[in-house]
Formats: sequence, C-alpha cells, structure tokens
Amino acid sequence: MEEAQRRALRRARTRLVAELRVAPLWDPLEERGLFTRPMVEELQSAGSRGEQARQLVIDLETRGKQAFPIFLSILRDTGQGDLADMLIEECEMLPAPLQPVDLRPVELDLHRDKQNKNANFPERLSIPIQAESERPRMPPVPAWGLSVDKRNHDLVYQLKADPCGYCLILNNVNFSRGSDLSTRDGSDVDCKKLEKRFKALRFNVLTRRNLKAEEMVSELQKLARRDHGALDCCIVVILSHGCQTSHIQFPGGIYGTDGKPIPIEKIVNYFNGSNCPSLRGKPKLFFIQACGGEQRDQGFLVDCDSSGDEAPGGSLQSDVTPYWAPEGHADEPDAVASLPTPSDILVSYSTFPGFVSWREVSSGSWYVETLDSVLQQYARSEDLLNMLLRVANAVSAKGKYKQIPGCFNFLRKKFFFACE
Repeated sequence: MEEAQRRALRRARTRLVAELRVAPLWDPLEERGLFTRPMVEELQSAGSRGEQARQLVIDLETRGKQAFPIFLSILRDTGQGDLADMLIEECEMLPAPLQPVDLRPVELDLHRDKQNKNANFPERLSIPIQAESERPRMPPVPAWGLSVDKRNHDLVYQLKADPCGYCLILNNVNFSRGSDLSTRDGSDVDCKKLEKRFKALRFNVLTRRNLKAEEMVSELQKLARRDHGALDCCIVVILSHGCQTSHIQFPGGIYGTDGKPIPIEKIVNYFNGSNCPSLRGKPKLFFIQACGGEQRDQGFLVDCDSSGDEAPGGSLQSDVTPYWAPEGHADEPDAVASLPTPSDILVSYSTFPGFVSWREVSSGSWYVETLDSVLQQYARSEDLLNMLLRVANAVSAKGKYKQIPGCFNFLRKKFFFACE
C-alpha cells in the first residue's frame, strides 16, 4: 500500500470506526483475497463493532498494494460509498511527496593561469551541482522541540481521535449530615480548573456534582458501558473525601455524599479489559484528589535554602476520614483477586496511602493546583509520568505539613497528551 493511502486510512480512522458497517464486509474481504478466513474470524473476535472496525482499518495497511482500491470497491458494493469518497478525498488532500532531485552534471571551465604554467589544474571538470530551487526544504521543527518525534515510537500510545476520549469528573462538595463529613470548600475551584484543562487537551468532559455512592457507581458504569471504539483514551477524576480500605490491587476508598465508601480498586476495575472491551489496549487514567488516611506528615529536615511555602492560616483543610474496612467481600466482586491484572491503567493519588491530602478554600487542593499548572507548561513536550514527577516534587515542598503524590502505573507505553 502506498504511503499516501496509509496516511489517508489513519486520518479517516475516527470516522471509519464510528460509521463503518463491518458485517457486510467479511465475505467480500475473503472472496477478494484481502483476508483469509482465520484472519476474518480474528477480526470478528476483536470485540464491539467499533473495535472490529478499528482493527480492520489497522490491518488493511499490511495487506499489499491492491488493498486500498479493493477496499474502496467493497465499500461501494456494500452501500458505503460515502466512506469510499471520504477516503479518496483524504488521499487528494495530502501533500504530494517530494520528487527525486535531478542531479545533472554542469561543466565548469577552469583555465590555467597563463603566468603559472606549472599549475596542475585540469582543463575541464564535470561536477554534479544541485540547483538551489530544486533542493527539498526541511519541514519546520515543532515549537515544543525535537522530543515530539518520539511520539511515533512503538512504545508510545497514539492519540489520533478528536476528541481523544471521555473525561468524567465526579466532584463531591456537600455531604449529608449523617455522614459526619465536612463541606469540601475549594473543590469547585479544582473542578473548574480540570474542566478547562482537559477540554484544552481534546477530551469530551462530563462533570457530575454531589453524588451518593450508588449514583457515583452508576455514572462510572455508564461510562464503562459506552462504546469507546472510535476513541483512544479515557480519564476519570474524583474529587471527594477519602479513607483507607482493605484492598488487593489499588489502595484507598472514595466517599459518596451519603457517607458510603467505594473502594478505588472497584472503580478502576469497571474499566479493565474484562469489563470494558472497547478500552482494551487503550490508556485509562485515574486522578484521585482525596485523603488516603489520617496520618499527618510533618516531614523531616533537609539541607536547603527554603523551608517551603507556608499555608494561609485558617484556610487549610484535609479530605481525611477514618479507616473503613468492609465486613466481607461477598458484595464486592469487582475488588477481589479473581480479575485479570489491570493493564494500560494509571492511578494518580494526591497523597501517599495512609496520609491526609491538603486543600485550601481559595485556591483548591495542592495536588490539583499543581497538576493543572504542570499540564499547562509541559503537556506539549513531556510524557505523563515525567509530569507526575514534577507534580510530586512541587507538592512535597509546600506547607508546614507535608504531602507527596504518587501513582500506581500499569501503562505499557509512554503517554503524551494530544495538544493543538
């Protein structure tokens, strides 16, 4: 397949995954020799219709020189001529490749200096010279530097869809009286920052405020049941009170506004490969602003010129609540060890398990404020893990009490946000 045809398939992948009717294609693809029966069966086992379409478009690039025109013909035969026309338009929109430069010999006459008859210059040389107007020009370097070239590496997640995926933000501020949980003043500041930031990073942001535990579970399951076949990523942000819980994979729990906790590992496992097939192989990112326990870290002395930022008096709050251990696991099937080990998952915690997480009324939580600032400055040039190191380093230097964010990382590749 020609490079222009490959690039057209990649540019059109989002629409193809969203609209392609794959069921009528299987027999023609086999009959026309593009795929064998075992190959077709493997494509059919990829998951949802969207996942099948996505894998088909990817595999087409490997099926030889005639794969593109044959695929166009099959699309027209199956009543999907609009998609065929779209692919042709994508090909025509791509810039023509640079033509080979014609290096023609140009004769230069070099005359001996009549006053220097011993000079050993040849009478005539034939030297290939390339005219200035014929030289191919190098493309401009992106504004954020050469590191962007690494994004085409095999160990980098590819984010080509627009939007890249869904970002669900669950923001719990006001809690019921019976919960004994305080109002989380400043959380709306966090929420607005993250809404704006992830919209700028090409995510479809969904925000839900003040949900009970059962309502939180419903929203998470609803997102997990969506067809993510045409998308490349999924993000979940939770802003709430937190606690310690019994766990096997991911520590901590999150409170609904009714005071009932949800284990974080239960939340994560709604989106693993078993429960959310359309997100298999795609990065799933979780950002948790909540306490991990009751311990307050006063830090230790180090040799440095600065003692760190002092928190404003009277406005510093924590998202801490007491330890909660479930009586049994019978009603927690998603949290036990029988599930597959998560892959393509990263859970970023605002604080170390067992410790409190600090939040200020006027500026929001230390973690979200720093995360937003780091994303603004470095999302164009650095991968996510490197940026989370910056967040941890900055937050650890703040305040009288100390806090250190961290993450549980099960990503298989580097993750770069898609920036305009």
